[in-house]
Amino acid sequence: MADIIDLSLVAASRRTLEKLLDKRGINYFLKTDARQPFRLDPARVDQVIRTAAKLGQPGRTPAPKAYEHARKLVRRELIRRVVGEMLQVGL
Repeated sequence: MADIIDLSLVAASRRTLEKLLDKRGINYFLKTDARQPFRLDPARVDQVIRTAAKLGQPGRTPAPKAYEHARKLVRRELIRRVVGEMLQVGL
């Protein structure tokens, strides 16, 4: 059976992520833990997807697999940006 990919949710998630990154920066998505300084906060990642789902098509909840797919894409983008920041700092 084919997996469900909600392209409108993915697009809305990317737009929401870009807006939050422009407004708050990459540090907003990182946990504040001295032992693990570059760890993503899962609650902030989920917040992006929930916000995108509300803004994209109000009144409709996305399928669980579509939600997970969008979550993976947002995490992947955030990881890519964190690695880029780490390389600029020299870690």
